[in-house]
Amino acid sequence: MIGRHRVSNRSILIAALSTVVEWYDFTLYLYFATVLSRVFFGGGEQALLTTLAGFAVAYLMRPVGAAAFGHIGDRYGRRPMLLLSMALMSAAMLATALLPTHAQAGIAAAWLLFALRCVMGFSVGGEYTGVIAYLLEGARAERRGLVASLAAAASEVGALLAVAVSALTVSLLSEAQLQSWGWRIPFLVGAALAGAVWLARSTMEESPDFEQARADGTLPERPLVHALSRQRGALVRAFAISALGSITYYVGITYVPAFLATAGSLSEAASLWLSTVAAIAVILITPVVGLLSDRFGRRPALLALAALSAVLPTAMFSLMAGGSAALALAGAVVLALVAGGMSAVGAVAAGEQFAGESRASGLGIGYTVATAVFGGLTPYAAQRLVEGTGAPAMPGIMIAVVAFAALPVFWLMRETAPGKAMGQR
Repeated sequence: MIGRHRVSNRSILIAALSTVVEWYDFTLYLYFATVLSRVFFGGGEQALLTTLAGFAVAYLMRPVGAAAFGHIGDRYGRRPMLLLSMALMSAAMLATALLPTHAQAGIAAAWLLFALRCVMGFSVGGEYTGVIAYLLEGARAERRGLVASLAAAASEVGALLAVAVSALTVSLLSEAQLQSWGWRIPFLVGAALAGAVWLARSTMEESPDFEQARADGTLPERPLVHALSRQRGALVRAFAISALGSITYYVGITYVPAFLATAGSLSEAASLWLSTVAAIAVILITPVVGLLSDRFGRRPALLALAALSAVLPTAMFSLMAGGSAALALAGAVVLALVAGGMSAVGAVAAGEQFAGESRASGLGIGYTVATAVFGGLTPYAAQRLVEGTGAPAMPGIMIAVVAFAALPVFWLMRETAPGKAMGQR
């Protein structure tokens, strides 16, 4: 319908803003990685690598969660899918806040943390892609880019909250307080936030596309099989979009505090405050890029962002390692702007690749498999490469390689923005 959303503005707003929780938790773990390495793994260089490795392995649960929650979303509705994933996420964050530390339970503490990270990875598998599917089906066609970018912007608000709470916790507490009880504060905040979002989601309307498909009797019995057999091209395109979006975000934003604290010369607290500024930059750029994708199309935006990702990150990581706080801030902000732009257009462009009958399953698998590889694994890989080669530009080179690989896919991609498309797939 032109001029109004297909579901209420309230439901659109709740769906868009609820991505705060997912990004709060996952970026919190990375922003807080140096602290968690001491609390759960005893501290030291190897402890940080182990913490990042645990993040990477747990992230592999995202595609498993995407398959499970995608099936629920395509068979029973987007609303039950989003309620169940958020309930599981709330429980996992609260349990994390109550864990014993390495000093209290030894290696068992680390294994418990890892198990809860796996639960979190599973629940997050149905989160972001479920929200994007809901927004695409509920927003009016000519504003899908802007509306989907609001979900990306809200996720950056979650990242901003994570880095701000982390910075405050580290800055205001002594090391003894931090390791004894202070590290629990950010996870308790996350659990409370997730509970509030669950309550808000319980009032959302169901997707009109899903309701229509259910009324028409066209819901597939096996949505994942439907997506894998009938939407293979869409899966490839969604994978490419998510691969570049993931590595620019997780290496270009959330890995930066650990990079600055190890390869650079900034303190842990200074690195976190710098990343807070970068997170604000992302929030500001995201809706702008969403609007531009509605005006000029998804394909031009993806091509421009891939070109920037191929050129800028290598220089920015070298700049950040120079020791100057001003140069580190400039490098972090540039990386954040590129990643924020990619998140904004990537969300809507990936969702528009799929037909509605199996959109939750197809988008979930195509998006989260790439995220598991190029999001979960890359902070660990970046740290290993920096330590192994002594070259601070290595994280930027990683981003550039993925950008060059994605460019041909984006070039061959048909336009999907309503009013800009050259034809139907």
